Amino acid sequence: MQLGADHVVVRVPATSANLGPGFDAMGLALGIHDELEVELLATDDVVVEVSGEGAGEVPTGEDHLVVRALRHTLELAGAPRTGLRLRCANRIPHGRGLGSSAAAVVSGVVAARALLADPHVLDATAVLRIATEFEGHPDNAAPAIRGGATLAWLSGDGARAVDLDVDERITATVLVPDVRLATSRARGVLPDQVPHRDAAFAAGRAALLVEALARRPELLLDATEDRLHQDYRAPVMAASAELLRALRAEGLAATVSGAGPTVLVLTSGEGTNRLDGVLAGLVDDVAGWHAVRPGIDLDGASARRVAPAERGARGGKMR
Repeated sequence: MQLGADHVVVRVPATSANLGPGFDAMGLALGIHDELEVELLATDDVVVEVSGEGAGEVPTGEDHLVVRALRHTLELAGAPRTGLRLRCANRIPHGRGLGSSAAAVVSGVVAARALLADPHVLDATAVLRIATEFEGHPDNAAPAIRGGATLAWLSGDGARAVDLDVDERITATVLVPDVRLATSRARGVLPDQVPHRDAAFAAGRAALLVEALARRPELLLDATEDRLHQDYRAPVMAASAELLRALRAEGLAATVSGAGPTVLVLTSGEGTNRLDGVLAGLVDDVAGWHAVRPGIDLDGASARRVAPAERGARGGKMR
């Protein structure tokens, strides 16, 4: 496959996975975005410039996660290898359970697709499959690619996903702590087995969550109740667990976002106003938390080619 462009810009949303009982399957795209600019170089050089989250921390060469995902995707498509210049403007917090690694992987895959002479050789299913090879499970990658809420699973053909309806009255609020938590640590405390009654409970609540998201937001409190992972993870995110219990005691549909430690709260109507009142007594910057109401991203990942005339006008900087 030949390359059809040498300069693309990509935008990918943050995501919140699990939504309580939908462990490793359900996710929601949020209105916080990483932006990536990719230029192909005639040399073998790889130059990665990072601003915002991860600046000075993440690799700036071939080991950068975006570069690895981009390289892998181009190789699968049979495209020639070139040098790369990446400019990453990162706004998704790292290590907080908001899908930053999935966003990086999706950015690389989507950028590679846009660089191909015929991007249609990689459809949305292929993009999800490739991204899942890096992530191991598709719960974050699916909403990052598709936007909105998604239900994803693994089949014999690889990762698959479908869109879930989201009632327009639903508002997403994320409570982000200053501390980070490695996903590997959050997964490491999960048991290999859970009681059958808890598995049955989770299945019922996950099914109810589909209805609550689509048409019955008044059911969100019950629909987000979890017995599969949040209690097991409480010892490694004690502050998040305490905040989660306090919010749910107030009748608010709070869950751990992904592997944590961020807490996601889904509200509608007067519930959003009530959340503001509750948070006034629970969360503030002094305590190491800040509340963000980013909105739900309905579009998912996007990519566009940059025309030569536009490059001069942009002065080489990302908009």
